[in-house]
Amino acid sequence: MNLTRYQPTLTPAQVAELLRLLGDIDEFKGHWRKLREIRAERLGDLRHVTTIESAGSSTRIEGAELSNEEVARVLRGLPVDSFRARDASDVRGYGELLETIFSHFKEIPLEERYIKQLHGILLQYSERDSWHRGEYKKNDNHVEARHADGRIEVIFRTATPFDTPRLMTDLVEHARFALLTRDVHPLVVIAHLLVVFLVVHPFQDGNGRLSRALTSLLLLGAGYEYVPYASLERVMEENKGAYYVALRNSQLAMREDPTAFGEWLLFFLRALRAQQQNLIAKLDIERSMVQLSEVQERILTIVDQSGRVTSSLVANRLKLPGRTVRYHLDVLIQHGLLEPIGERRGRTYRRSSDKPGAVAGQGPDSRNAAILTEVLERGGRIEATALRELVVRHGSDARMVGSMHGRRLAYLRRDRQSGESVLTARGREIAERHLFALRLARLPARGAPATE
Repeated sequence: MNLTRYQPTLTPAQVAELLRLLGDIDEFKGHWRKLREIRAERLGDLRHVTTIESAGSSTRIEGAELSNEEVARVLRGLPVDSFRARDASDVRGYGELLETIFSHFKEIPLEERYIKQLHGILLQYSERDSWHRGEYKKNDNHVEARHADGRIEVIFRTATPFDTPRLMTDLVEHARFALLTRDVHPLVVIAHLLVVFLVVHPFQDGNGRLSRALTSLLLLGAGYEYVPYASLERVMEENKGAYYVALRNSQLAMREDPTAFGEWLLFFLRALRAQQQNLIAKLDIERSMVQLSEVQERILTIVDQSGRVTSSLVANRLKLPGRTVRYHLDVLIQHGLLEPIGERRGRTYRRSSDKPGAVAGQGPDSRNAAILTEVLERGGRIEATALRELVVRHGSDARMVGSMHGRRLAYLRRDRQSGESVLTARGREIAERHLFALRLARLPARGAPATE
């Protein structure tokens, strides 16, 4: 088969970034088993949290309104208000689809019949979609915009129902061949398949959600075993504008040049790198939990499963006195693992890395990201006086300089010869993630691409 379709049109600068990203992502892939130093039950908890985050983010990208706390309730089988029953059915379907993929990806080859089965799982709880789930579309499903005056404008024309079976067979067969021969890097093949899948828009509804679930399936099949432990959907939701821009621009450019998917490819790889950085932050937290008591670990498990908790809820779950629970909650806050919300009476607690609106790759280190980014832009080194001035300028206490050189989670180290502070590998990663997030945030949104 001709594999030229997988040779993206890129500038020299983009080629350099492509090679760097592929190298970084594959290096992490190779080290994943060495990094996985936490107990199996904690990995199970991470996977459960990832499923919640992914189901929430993937459905919110398409307009759902359920928070992660509500998503967790839905996945536990608890009801939400009837006005959002559609959102709940979408979340249940996506959650079960991910669990199917995470548990059985080795038995799900890239074939059209399996893609149709996955679509059926995705929409299994939606009665309004029962007439088309698991089958290619029978009607046109162009992406449309409805204006205030009632006019409907076609933003993007997708494949016709007549052409869809032929185009899907061609797409799947070429991708399967390329992944088997490995003549093309698998991440390039996966990125190409996703953008073309959304151009074809093969199903009547659910295409965007299915494309994101297929991403996990294809990554796992290509050996990226860490995928179930950090949500790629969350990265895409946090950078939704840039996600839409990259898809939209590539979809339009590919009409003239089928290899013009470079913008989407680079966004996809940046998002994968941000996903890895999020997982590294999670693993750092998990390693720090070695020093925690069994009660504190159980509290964190409850928070992960519920999204947000009160001290009374934790006390009831653990059958412990409220005073004891409040002590352990304070310890977890001091460790930076939990964040209190509200006054003492009625206070709730959530994971400190789950702040709404966080940009790609930001975790518990976000308060230092802007400072570290400026150090990076100065060449990765800074004099002591300049560092103190920089910290104060960003609204922090000058004493924070010492904590940034801490032993366990150091962002900077002191050069004994020059006396300067130098970025550690961790500090450089945080700064690079912050720069990536800023770059994505500056991209203008130009309308919705073909997703659902």
